[in-house]
Amino acid sequence: MRDAMVLKAQRFVNSVYGSRTGTTVKETGEADWATLYALTRALQYELGITAFSDNFGPTTLSTLTATYPKLDADTVPSSDFCRIIQSGLYCKGYDGGDLDGTYGTRVREAVTRLKTDMGVEQVYPGAALTPKVFKALLTMDSYAPGAPGTGQVRAVQQWLNGRYVNRQDFFVTACDGLVSRDTAKALLFGVQYELGMADGTANGNFGPGTQSGLKAHPVTQGDKGVFVQLFSAGMVLNRRPAALTDTFDSSLAAAVRAFQTFAALPATGDGDFATFASLLASFGDQSCPARACDTTTRITPARAASLKAAGIAYVGRYLTNPSATSLPEKAIQPGELDTFAQQGLRCFPIYQTVNGDASDFDYVAGRTAGYAAVNAARDHGFRRGTRIFFAVDFDAIDAEITANVLPHFKGVKEAMADSGHPYEIGVYGSRNVCARVGEAGCSTASFVAGMSAGFEGNAGHPLPGDWAYDQFVVRTLGSGEGQLEIDADNASGRDTGQGAFDRPRPAVPDVAFDARQVPALRADLARYMRSIGRPDTGGIGADARLYTNAQAVAAIQDQDGLITELSKTYSMRKALIQTAVYWAMRDYDLSDQSTDQQVADHHLGGSGPVRDSHTGIGEISAADAIQAWNHCIGWGFADGDRRDPAKDADLWTVWQQLNKDNAFSVRTAALIHLWGTRGRPGGQLPPGNRVTTPRSMRLDLVEFEITELLRRYRAWDPDVESQTHQSLAVYQIFEKYNSILRNA
Repeated sequence: MRDAMVLKAQRFVNSVYGSRTGTTVKETGEADWATLYALTRALQYELGITAFSDNFGPTTLSTLTATYPKLDADTVPSSDFCRIIQSGLYCKGYDGGDLDGTYGTRVREAVTRLKTDMGVEQVYPGAALTPKVFKALLTMDSYAPGAPGTGQVRAVQQWLNGRYVNRQDFFVTACDGLVSRDTAKALLFGVQYELGMADGTANGNFGPGTQSGLKAHPVTQGDKGVFVQLFSAGMVLNRRPAALTDTFDSSLAAAVRAFQTFAALPATGDGDFATFASLLASFGDQSCPARACDTTTRITPARAASLKAAGIAYVGRYLTNPSATSLPEKAIQPGELDTFAQQGLRCFPIYQTVNGDASDFDYVAGRTAGYAAVNAARDHGFRRGTRIFFAVDFDAIDAEITANVLPHFKGVKEAMADSGHPYEIGVYGSRNVCARVGEAGCSTASFVAGMSAGFEGNAGHPLPGDWAYDQFVVRTLGSGEGQLEIDADNASGRDTGQGAFDRPRPAVPDVAFDARQVPALRADLARYMRSIGRPDTGGIGADARLYTNAQAVAAIQDQDGLITELSKTYSMRKALIQTAVYWAMRDYDLSDQSTDQQVADHHLGGSGPVRDSHTGIGEISAADAIQAWNHCIGWGFADGDRRDPAKDADLWTVWQQLNKDNAFSVRTAALIHLWGTRGRPGGQLPPGNRVTTPRSMRLDLVEFEITELLRRYRAWDPDVESQTHQSLAVYQIFEKYNSILRNA
């Protein structure tokens, strides 16, 4: 909200310090980090610091402390120095006076109120501004109650500030009633200080020293003192029905038992180490037994025995492997689920591709993930109703969850609906990711990445109410053939995986398409294309696509015999060819048609500069077709005469075939895929990711290889990345029907 005094503060810092510190801010009248950074630099200038920084760091704090341990009407060195204080007060929402450079009554009252709101009025009595309060003043932290904060949380924040603000590495934390990463860290500092850790040793991390010390300080009903306060503060920060107290009474014991039951801890009602640890860090007590785990290692009978000996009943395994080289056993291996069934273990499936950055998540990627996970789960034999956990394996901040993760899971949910709801949707990620995806109605249970205590999405966030598994430590189990590394997980019982499975669908060759499936295929493709803004009718106007959804499917079905033959000849999934042709037809527009006419004019009449274009139902250029055929003839994949793309006669002959002969275009599309794996410029796969055998491709391509082949097919397209991204779901839709038919 625009504020006249904040605007005045911005004009002040620009006019007085802009040229001195090299920093100016936009004069918006709204308090923001840029304004507070500028005021910090202005303070540094007044302190004689020449290495300006946005950070109110150790140098600024130590210099201020040594020079002005208290700032008031008698010690403020100049009117501009005072105006920095007044400007900070206004940015915080306090009355800083008339910005007149006078530490008068209104400033004194504002500073006094500020310290009271912070909870440090007993430590720093009076109206003087002390260095750590000054540091806090130049942040965006709020010290007034804020929605949807609570009074219980604010009481904890004020208590922590008041008790520990004079410790070396403890700084004033926000007092808005909202739990944040800083609030959670402040509580850990408090625990460390009460354990006797010295300044410089205490660091706000729940490390081995803190854990060891805390084990000697359990609290139970009837206890009093600071450790009860710290424990009850942990209950408050974890959104449990409790209040800050120094007395462990029956009401606190009842709340503790409820929390322990929720967190799958022994429901003793005592503040033992395991419970205290669960309140302080997302990974909790890392020495506790695990009922579940997840692993990138194949489960053999010997490894199953190691898991059972450790008390583990539920094991998370991955549906697919995005890479053909790293972690070769990451995906469920052939016959592995038989081992689960025979050994009495239960498997919960995880779907993860790269998923390491916000850019990997959006609505389209979610649709693709949903279709791909369903196909993979069916291939492995997971029965209807199994819950698949879709991974968000990075520390997504709140804005990224809103902009990327939630649209992604909307796509997953819609793909699952399009598939007939065969499986439940789960989410793997930080506490905040899991909670928000669940609240959006896009998942039914959470697999929490609790081991990553440093995640922004874990610190200060409670365990989600729908948690099923909670990852807390890496362990090595067994020895010899039974040895394996796992991520140990707590289990709530909300999900129990599967212990019996349907017959898996092996990587067998594709077969002819059943015409009775065409209406369903057409409907699935139409729904997806509409969801990404490509209407069935092809559109209107200059950007109109000339082929409808129905026409594209019909053209592919007309060539199904040939596509099936090519698939068997080259051990190439039909979906690779079908997707390339479908996407090409749906992409072909009026401008492409005009370019095709210019090519014909060039070769027939000699007019116009356009010798070649991407044409026909495969949207292939004659030059690319010639090179693909030449390459495949050389490898023995195809028969025929080599041609020269530099010769107009050869170019024109091949272009006409592409433009008029659908079968030639389809065959060429398959050869382009082969060319893309072996010799096309920019088309070679990295070492170890070869999709071919000496005479063919492979039927068990991993997701990375499928993506690369579709991308390289359209290497000529300036929008190739977006086009590939959107076409991957089309591949999975075709693969849905192909896989059903080949395994019938």
